[in-house]
Amino acid sequence: MIRLLFTSLVFFAATATAHPHIFVSVGVTVVYDTDTPVAVRLDWEYDEYFSLLLTTDLGIDADGDLVLSAEEQAILVEAIAAWPEDYNGDLEVSQNGRAATLSGRTQHGVVMESGIIRETHTRPIAALPDPSAPLTVQVYDPFYYVSYSLNGPVKIEGRDDCTASVVEPDLNAAYSLVDELLYGRPASDVGPEEDFPEVGISFAETITITCAG
Repeated sequence: MIRLLFTSLVFFAATATAHPHIFVSVGVTVVYDTDTPVAVRLDWEYDEYFSLLLTTDLGIDADGDLVLSAEEQAILVEAIAAWPEDYNGDLEVSQNGRAATLSGRTQHGVVMESGIIRETHTRPIAALPDPSAPLTVQVYDPFYYVSYSLNGPVKIEGRDDCTASVVEPDLNAAYSLVDELLYGRPASDVGPEEDFPEVGISFAETITITCAG
């Protein structure tokens, strides 16, 4: 996601005081076709500060009226659409601990509204370990540069006999893990050129979709 733009936003990473650097609120929709989950749709809303820094770095909305021209909109879409091949989109879908295979983005869109950048896209599920088993969905950045949090109830489309439950992360355990992996060194001391431990999953909300069938 936006972590991929850090090379062009060095000033932001350098001035950030701690991990995470970016905060994103997320809407999650699980889409079914008959009895099978076929996609996860994500609605990302970037925090106000990062939205401002991104538009500044891209040289768009220079007049500060919070309205993008067609040319500025194209620049924004191009910047956010640049995903390298090894990037998983900060999304993990699994069943019984076995990862599902996800396809690339579809239905991608980016807008700026009232100074806030929002991105929507759908990740088709290409293959499932067991289509009838409960589905687990987690949205997280493995390196915890980005903090994701649900901004409302999980939605389910295509079936009316499914429920979504959300388990919040154990933050005390997560921060203890960070402290252990950094040998007690404060996260704020980790510079933008250093590797941060892969602790993001410990901070992730866990969504479980269970269907009556």
